[in-house]
Amino acid sequence: MKFILAVTMFFMFVSCKTKKQEPAIAVDHYYTCSMHPQIHEDKPGKCPICGMTLIEVKNNDTSMEDAVVLSDQQVQLGNIRVDTMGRGKMESNTVLNATLTLDETKSMAISSRIAGRIDKLYFKNAGDYLKKGDRLYDLYSESLNNAKQEYILALEKERVLDHSIVDFRQLVESARNKLLLWGMNAGQIAELEKTKKTTNLTTFYSPLDGTITGFESHEGEYVVEGGTILRLTDLSSLWAEAQVYTSQLSGIDIKGKARVRVPDIGKESEGRIELVNPEINPDTRINLVRISIANKDNLLKPGMNAYVTLENRASDVLTIPSSAVLRNEKYNTVWIQTGHNTYKMVHVTLGKEDGEQLEIISGLKEGDVVVTNGAYLINSEYILRNGTGKEHDMIHM
Repeated sequence: MKFILAVTMFFMFVSCKTKKQEPAIAVDHYYTCSMHPQIHEDKPGKCPICGMTLIEVKNNDTSMEDAVVLSDQQVQLGNIRVDTMGRGKMESNTVLNATLTLDETKSMAISSRIAGRIDKLYFKNAGDYLKKGDRLYDLYSESLNNAKQEYILALEKERVLDHSIVDFRQLVESARNKLLLWGMNAGQIAELEKTKKTTNLTTFYSPLDGTITGFESHEGEYVVEGGTILRLTDLSSLWAEAQVYTSQLSGIDIKGKARVRVPDIGKESEGRIELVNPEINPDTRINLVRISIANKDNLLKPGMNAYVTLENRASDVLTIPSSAVLRNEKYNTVWIQTGHNTYKMVHVTLGKEDGEQLEIISGLKEGDVVVTNGAYLINSEYILRNGTGKEHDMIHM
């Protein structure tokens, strides 16, 4: 019996020595489960965990490392929708900080047309509102009083010596024009002609509706000819002055509309750009934009802070729905479809925003198929399978 066993072992040893060793067949693919990627099988079949049909993955397919493959059921339940990237017109806005200021085109200095002493001011507070024709101040002027007497004398000579060779009518008109030039109005001159009496003080009236924004002279002070007494401004409109960087000017429609919002009173007004300063500050590279807005209820006050929204020129850019972009403090990403139920994450750089549309500056190209709905679900599936560290490495590779 021992002899037979020894013979058998001898022949087996000889057979192993003479048999050629066949090379191992390299397996270039395997089968895995989209729900359980840890499953690796060498032939088709069902997932031993969930029973789903296994999908084929090639070993040298490195693109699958950064991708997520979903089942038809996951795509349907997740309501995942895609859209093809394309170019379109985008109208964006630029929001600027601004300050409300006086409309200088509706501001004027009330000055004395003749030298004299201010005897009385009828309005003494900055901010007082007055109407056209309201009394502003009384002035004592020796020169003006003499001019009144000259006018009365010319009228009297015209009446008495009407048929003389001297044209007193011309003298009367000359004296009257002098009074008008020095600030008296037609009603005051008519009263002087009627009564033939003068007073030491002459009252001057407001030439327009407005608000007093400052005083240059006070009661009892002497003013020279042309000296400013006070400043009057019509506040029915104001300017919103905003500073804009020169790099932003090319995109702004300087003939377009602008919206001005004043947060202090929660009021928003619409206006148009009145001025873009032709001179740029060489140190700050900042320009001035001025917008005129209505102030019918006088709720807006100079000095208030405001936000100006300017319309930019429409541009032809690559756009994407904002729902397709996943954002955090470090990066912006989208998911693109690379195959049947196969999705890959892409890092993108965003530009302008117009409502629900975003401009894509880099990361995508025209024709890419982008996930517009369900991106959060795909992202969650990726993190579940690979972890947050893998996601971070892939984004910054």
